[in-house]
Amino acid sequence: MTVRTGESAPRGATGVSTAHGASAHGGATLVLADGRVFRGRSIGAAGTTVGEVVFATSMSGYQEILSDPSYRFQIVTMTSAEIGNVGTNAEDFESDGVKAAGLIVRSSRPMASNWRSQMPLRSFLVEHGVVAIEGIDTRALVLHLRQRGAQIGVLSTETDDVAALVARARSTPNMEGRDLAREVTTKAQYAWTEAPSALQALPSMTPSMTGAGTTGNAAATAIATTAATTATTATTATAATTATTATAATTAKRRAGSGGAETEKPLVVAYDFGIKRSILRRLVEAGSRVVVVPASTSPEDVLAMNPGGVFLSNGPGDPGPVTYATDAVRRLVGRVPIFGICLGHQILGLAYGGRSFKLLFGHRGSNQPVRDARTGRVNITSQNHGFAIDVDSLTRNPRVQITEMNLNDDTLEGFDVPDDRVMAVQYHPEASPGPHDASGHFSRFVRMCAG
Repeated sequence: MTVRTGESAPRGATGVSTAHGASAHGGATLVLADGRVFRGRSIGAAGTTVGEVVFATSMSGYQEILSDPSYRFQIVTMTSAEIGNVGTNAEDFESDGVKAAGLIVRSSRPMASNWRSQMPLRSFLVEHGVVAIEGIDTRALVLHLRQRGAQIGVLSTETDDVAALVARARSTPNMEGRDLAREVTTKAQYAWTEAPSALQALPSMTPSMTGAGTTGNAAATAIATTAATTATTATTATAATTATTATAATTAKRRAGSGGAETEKPLVVAYDFGIKRSILRRLVEAGSRVVVVPASTSPEDVLAMNPGGVFLSNGPGDPGPVTYATDAVRRLVGRVPIFGICLGHQILGLAYGGRSFKLLFGHRGSNQPVRDARTGRVNITSQNHGFAIDVDSLTRNPRVQITEMNLNDDTLEGFDVPDDRVMAVQYHPEASPGPHDASGHFSRFVRMCAG
């Protein structure tokens, strides 16, 4: 069985017609299926791309968004006025490459200003074959999408023939009824062993970073400051020995995660419908062993691994046509603990008799307020989905307990089925990008898996 960690992403985007490596610094045209036209400047690869035009309200995290498989077949509009300030790097990929169909920004930065940056955003877009545009009124575009709904669009640096671009947009099938999970799932089973780095680790999950009032960034700063002081005061030989020991210890920790010997940790089998690497890291950090399987894996094959629990990942598009996953989940329910996030939440909802529907413009961004019905606490969450489960249809099942609701539009954000040891949330508790208000779900699930 293959073992994977966070290997660097290969070059080139998928599903986009581009001249790879070719930069288009001239004009670019965005045309929506309803005929609305926006003209601006190209900041990415030369080419033409088609997809559902959506918007994300995160102020940053553009690299994680572009590489998140949940954005498959979507041209993403960033609502923040300026994008690209912190550049890009090898560590912040959420998959093995760029998955979004294109990028729309008001203004991009040609230069990056961040110590982690390895490549400016514009160079990153060209290198990965991403068609992108800047200089349009993103406020007008977002208002249009909020009023008319997310819709198919075409973004091109090759032509400004509006009639031809509109025709292509209108002839492209929309998101409903498309099984995009099959397009992004892994082709083969593999084990994941990498825990978060020191910068990614959560204070609540890392003993060395806990403490009253301590945040992840503050703790990381403290670690960096201590390391710098030690390196300055130590002799060259001592510093070299310390660095070697620290590197070995860090590597061991990232591979083993927290929680004791590897063989004592519960095994979590994760269905990959478009899984993010940060989710896998959180599962390891919470103290589990993780094996990732293709979306179409049979429940019999999963149970043959004797897992402590099953995780249902995020993923793109409509849960309706992913019938093979819904059927598999129905056969797993009650036999092992199950935790579903995003598309996994929707698949669980369908398995328990719920009905899915398409939102007008979806929830995308890292500032979505969710109220926990059990405690009254409001968590600010990271989200990325265009479909949801109708809460009224799900409550017809008396075994289902509704746990969380969205405060913006009163849509379903979470439910539990205690008798079956099932938990599900619509949002992304791993964030990446976003706040860590709801990160405790991973520890709760792994404790459930451990019995």
